[in-house]
Amino acid sequence: MQSSNLLKPYVAIMIGALSVSTSAIFVKWAQAPAAVTAFYRLFFTILFMTPFFFPYWRELRKISKRDWLFSVVSGVLLAFHFILWFASLDYTSVTSSVVLVTLQPLFAFIGGYVFFKEKLTVGAFFSGLLAILGSMIISWGDFQISGKALFGDILALLACAMVTGYWLVGQDLRKRLSLMTYTYVVYGVSSFTLFVYVLGFRYPLFSYSKTDWLCFILLAIVPTLLGHSLMNWSVKWVSAATISMSILFEPVGAAILAYFLLGEMIQPSQWIGGILILAGIGTYLWGESRKKPLPIQEG
Repeated sequence: MQSSNLLKPYVAIMIGALSVSTSAIFVKWAQAPAAVTAFYRLFFTILFMTPFFFPYWRELRKISKRDWLFSVVSGVLLAFHFILWFASLDYTSVTSSVVLVTLQPLFAFIGGYVFFKEKLTVGAFFSGLLAILGSMIISWGDFQISGKALFGDILALLACAMVTGYWLVGQDLRKRLSLMTYTYVVYGVSSFTLFVYVLGFRYPLFSYSKTDWLCFILLAIVPTLLGHSLMNWSVKWVSAATISMSILFEPVGAAILAYFLLGEMIQPSQWIGGILILAGIGTYLWGESRKKPLPIQEG
């Protein structure tokens, strides 16, 4: 591959990571309930994906009952990830929320150890300790600001656990389903789950401002379709581990955008805790990249 062509996947990864970083900003701008915002993000994503999914319709017939079951579980976990994460942004800052959700690889490591008996390496152990220390510093700093901010941090951590479950369940499905079929089915299940949730809590579906509708559509286009599509396109030329490392840019990009677009200042505890978390996750991902491919994160 020529040097100019070699550069393209890395440019795509940078644009993709920046696109994913906008997610929290759009959620902050929207005034709709978290569940409604999450529903419309996935609803519009499915709507925009449908014309491109037609060539893959036949794959649906080949999905086994077991895989349908796992798809449902994966979709439900993704739905509650979005509900909890979007709700966390009502209570805590973009920086705290996004940095704590960045702990996904650490949660995946714990899940792999508990459920799949994966070996605990010394490097992974100390990387985990570093990330946990960073999250404690952020949470303590937010607690000193207000109990409300700490509650938002807890919601972000629960959201992190949910999306990790989504990855752990989905990683097996991706071995048998194409990326388009897998994402279309899981996003569809997730969208339906959110629709039922919204109806169950009697949230209105239509009485929202033009800004809200714009945010719903932008959430589907920018972080979901543009962000993840560019990363998935890049994986043809670079390793999945390289793409997974781009998760470390998301909180940085989100914090910068929040400063300029929302006027959110970064507190000293967020600086210190964020650096420790990113250092811990970065070290862990680097170690894992030497053993096996890593999934593209959902943000």
